[in-house]
Amino acid sequence: MTTKRGFLLASIAFAIGAGLPSLAKAQDYPTRPITLIVPQAAGGGNDVIARILGENMSRTLGQQIVVENKPGAGGTIGTRLLASSAPDGYTLAMGSTGTVAIAPSVFPNAGYDPRKDFAPIGLIARSSIVLVVGPSVSAQSVKELIELGKKEPGKLTYGSGGVGSGNHLAGLLFELMSGIKMTHVPFKGANPAINDVMGGHVSMIFSSLPPTLGLIKGGKLRALGMGSTTRSKMLPEVPTIGEAGLPGFEAEQRYGLLAPAGTPPAVVAKLNAALRAALNSDEVKARIAADGAEPVPSTPEQYVQDIDRDEAKWSNVIKEASARTR
Repeated sequence: MTTKRGFLLASIAFAIGAGLPSLAKAQDYPTRPITLIVPQAAGGGNDVIARILGENMSRTLGQQIVVENKPGAGGTIGTRLLASSAPDGYTLAMGSTGTVAIAPSVFPNAGYDPRKDFAPIGLIARSSIVLVVGPSVSAQSVKELIELGKKEPGKLTYGSGGVGSGNHLAGLLFELMSGIKMTHVPFKGANPAINDVMGGHVSMIFSSLPPTLGLIKGGKLRALGMGSTTRSKMLPEVPTIGEAGLPGFEAEQRYGLLAPAGTPPAVVAKLNAALRAALNSDEVKARIAADGAEPVPSTPEQYVQDIDRDEAKWSNVIKEASARTR
């Protein structure tokens, strides 16, 4: 009995001793600069928010956060790079609806599993998707737009930043929920698509708010509805698509911070605390709001649940849309 008890105590002591170095490392973390991968090109919504957070979190953590843009393949190149990085907290990446919820279903060779290959740190912000139409569309409301679509199937066109982009998937969801048939027109980026909507060559686009806000206020584009479940503070007069004629519609861009799977929980907790502190500062709130987004601080567990819900939703939209075209 004594021998068994002694062996058990020795085993516990060994386990604790073995864990002390990694615990000490987590307590000292960070001791060198941190790389924050943005899987999109510089200047976009993800990049702007990453730089805002990096600047603020650097002060909290006492080490510089260096933003590196790794665009390509719908954001999968940069996200895949994170998945293969050392799980030590020194390589992070911006996660978004496009990379963790849409890309794995659109790109068979995405190279990562959003549920297994990451240690979510926390949600950052959400940005409304706005349905805007150009001068070629007479509809003044979502209901009128759906009526037009039913009269002439396929005539209405919607632009996007490419196959599998958030603009594209929001359009697919609109088609599925409204029962109309539209024609998708992909571009190499959302900005060229917005320009063609303005020029009357494409009927509409489901766009993030920052690149269209000034055009809406300037009367060059007409906003028919917001993809969020509540009205935007930036455009309070514009109804949600749900209240404007398509109940239950929801499409918005969500951003979060990711680390590789296996990152020590103490490091994740430290990063989450720094992220939440940044999102609660008046400076960061104001800068994120100016970019048309809304801060949504969360726990790592809440971000895990958000990824699961979002991926299930958009993968189902892709499956339904594929079945519809067969």
